Amino acid sequence: MLPAGKALAFAARGERRCLGVWRAGRWIVCPYAAVLDGASAKDQCARCAQLDRSRSVAADTMADDRRPYGVYLAYFGPGLLKVGITAAERGPARLVEQGAVAYAWLGRGPLMAARRAEALLGSALGIPDRFGKAAKRAARGALPPPAERAAELAQLHATARALTGWPETLEPVAFSCGDHGELFGLDRIPAEAPELAGLAPGAEIVGEVLAGVGADVYLRLAGEGEPPGGGADEAGVVAVLDARMLSGWVLGPAEGRVTTVPVRAAAYGSGARPGPRRREEERGGGQEGLF
Repeated sequence: MLPAGKALAFAARGERRCLGVWRAGRWIVCPYAAVLDGASAKDQCARCAQLDRSRSVAADTMADDRRPYGVYLAYFGPGLLKVGITAAERGPARLVEQGAVAYAWLGRGPLMAARRAEALLGSALGIPDRFGKAAKRAARGALPPPAERAAELAQLHATARALTGWPETLEPVAFSCGDHGELFGLDRIPAEAPELAGLAPGAEIVGEVLAGVGADVYLRLAGEGEPPGGGADEAGVVAVLDARMLSGWVLGPAEGRVTTVPVRAAAYGSGARPGPRRREEERGGGQEGLF
């Protein structure tokens, strides 16, 4: 748990290694002992990722999954809404993982019916099934009040439910808006926080947690001579860390009092907007642990 005010002071040790493959409720060690790029969110080597996708709902290679699935609308900012599916047994956990500011359920039913509904919304209404992290981060800096977020979701929910061709085996769900503003601590997030670049052996991160949104952790970085969490200057640098970049490292205590990972300006330009729909959800590309 990383509650607001928690002090962090750790260093990356050795090399970043592939986590292997998740099977039968446990991680199977990567047989290649592959070394990973410290600046990537991906925590698997290419061969382990390929094996993962051979049995994956996200890659449409697990059509025999008999669990019920929920179809949802996720809100990340004005005009930034996507459609997705998740195993019903997970509840809203997937929405929290991907940093959805607000959400609403559309229906529940078999996997293939949920997939058809997702495709229907994409083709009929142009609703994407993913956004990149740059677009999500940019939207957090200019969020309307919760009532306006709910109203935008309600309008899209009604439009989606009125479409013809809705799968008959998908049970409709009446509109109800869930909002994560308080859970994430969105009111503590600055409009344009710079980001921490990738780790390297020996790199250290020292600071205090301000907020957490999905995999993003917002930190007030400690200045020279300041202990982590020990009254850091309120005017100090606030930066965002994609915590997925920590996967695969051995983390030890920091030896210094300042962050040595490079801080760079966030990609909030035109490149922050999402591209065309992509069915394939690659691990580490913003959609890990989908289902």
